[in-house]
Amino acid sequence: MKGAILEKGGECFTLLKNIFNSIDNIQKEYNWLVSGYECYPQNIEYLKKLSGEYCWMTGDGLTDICKNEDFQWIWGVFSGFHKSVDKEDVLKNKLPQADGYTGFWQNPISIQHPFAEIEIVAWDSSLTIIIFLLTR
Repeated sequence: MKGAILEKGGECFTLLKNIFNSIDNIQKEYNWLVSGYECYPQNIEYLKKLSGEYCWMTGDGLTDICKNEDFQWIWGVFSGFHKSVDKEDVLKNKLPQADGYTGFWQNPISIQHPFAEIEIVAWDSSLTIIIFLLTR
């Protein structure tokens, strides 16, 4: 497992469009569980989509949101799952949260959800954490 903490180089964090560009847009290869989030999009459809405890979307759907409105995520955990993993199986586990998870700060770093292959974390507008399983 590999991880990185991004805490310099921008006015605010986390802007997903920049993150996706830096990881060669591999987000499109996954389905995403977004949980523990705080964000303020202007688009009313995105506000509705992000009004619950979690949001499930395809990589293409998440990419489209960022292309249309690359708003700042203050808090949030983006857990990426191989497309063969069912949403129902994912939701049988505890929803990942940014605040309070100690695995970000331990060695070795760890992803919260047992089925996730990538995790992107918006941490209080001050940094972004990216964690990958080494499957490539």
